Amino acid sequence: MSIVRPFRGLRPRPEYAATVASPPYDVLSSDEARAMVKNNPNSFLRINKPEVDFESGVSLYSDEIYQRGKQNLQRLTDEGIMCRDEKQCFYLYRLTWMNQSQTGLVALTSCEEYNQGKIKKHEHTRPDKVNDRANHIQEVAAQVGPVFSIFRDNPYIQALFAGIVESPPDYDFTSEDDVRHEMWVVDNADIIDNLVTTFGKLDALYIADGHHRSAAASEVARRMKEQNPNHTGDEQYNFFLNVIFPDSELRILPYNRVVKGLNGMTTDELLTKLKDAFEVTPQPKAVDPEKPYHFGVLCQDKWYCLTAKEGTFDTSNPADSIDSAVLTANLLSPVLGIEDIRTDKNIDFVGGIRGVQELERLVKSGDFDIAFSLYPVTVSQLLAVADAGEVMPPKSTWFEPKLRSGMVINLLDK
Repeated sequence: MSIVRPFRGLRPRPEYAATVASPPYDVLSSDEARAMVKNNPNSFLRINKPEVDFESGVSLYSDEIYQRGKQNLQRLTDEGIMCRDEKQCFYLYRLTWMNQSQTGLVALTSCEEYNQGKIKKHEHTRPDKVNDRANHIQEVAAQVGPVFSIFRDNPYIQALFAGIVESPPDYDFTSEDDVRHEMWVVDNADIIDNLVTTFGKLDALYIADGHHRSAAASEVARRMKEQNPNHTGDEQYNFFLNVIFPDSELRILPYNRVVKGLNGMTTDELLTKLKDAFEVTPQPKAVDPEKPYHFGVLCQDKWYCLTAKEGTFDTSNPADSIDSAVLTANLLSPVLGIEDIRTDKNIDFVGGIRGVQELERLVKSGDFDIAFSLYPVTVSQLLAVADAGEVMPPKSTWFEPKLRSGMVINLLDK
């Protein structure tokens, strides 16, 4: 089963939503976030990324930072900018970008089901990042950044969604990145019961984005359970904030790579070496791959198309057959000497929303010597990896559009 639970959400009054709601904490640097909040005292980045209220160089993990986030949230509540619902609700959140919409259920999901693997993962997490978000949740006493999850298409659930969105949304605004955000408050008891029942019949949910947030919620639940001699399992800390979308409505953009140095080779030597595993074809313009196992390569202002040769990857392995894994196994590691793409300082990653133009800019600037454009991972590949209990290579998926933080949050008091 898949537990979804309504909750008394804390949310901005509709007239403040556009100024409160902010990008996720982990898609902006601290300086980018400071610039974004400079003329906006109500930005949710002041809660979710509270170092913006301090000078550059402050420790991001200090108690002072987390306490400021709590103070900023309290101020928005005290001033009536954010208010809490009197009864437990679900919320339906629709994002529309580039003429495509996706509609997801905002709900609480179970930390215990996450621990049992019923909410499936496809990425590793870093302990320092998990600890940071867990400390933030505990100090602020709220889950302020939603996890972004997937359910396999279900006609009954999607029919319930369709019925809800027939009414005008409670929120409707377009953010500075041209994404339209709409949200409906679902407080009808019969609809809530139907959603709980129908989701309860699903075998699993899948995390798309927010692995550190879900792991942090699980860590907070563990800590608070240990501190609570009267723990029942029904406390708010046993659940975490999630927005759950049907798989057919989602899109994943490419996650491209740029590398410093050619591992001691000239360009000609590199191209000769690449022919061991790839067909190499010069191209007159930038390559934005249109099918799997084709890669664009930019080196010395020239583009090439690489096509992975048969037998260079295992199509039966869900994780090893992803394009980013094929590129790593056949080129980045053996040819360019990138042994660990998580830690090697010679490689960096470019979210697909920036396009191949950003790859050209980075190579032309001299900051990097070679760039690779990739075909995006499909949602079905992601689900297959998660079902197999495997993990994707780092930086394989870039979901767009991003959920806004601060649309509705979960307080941990009750």
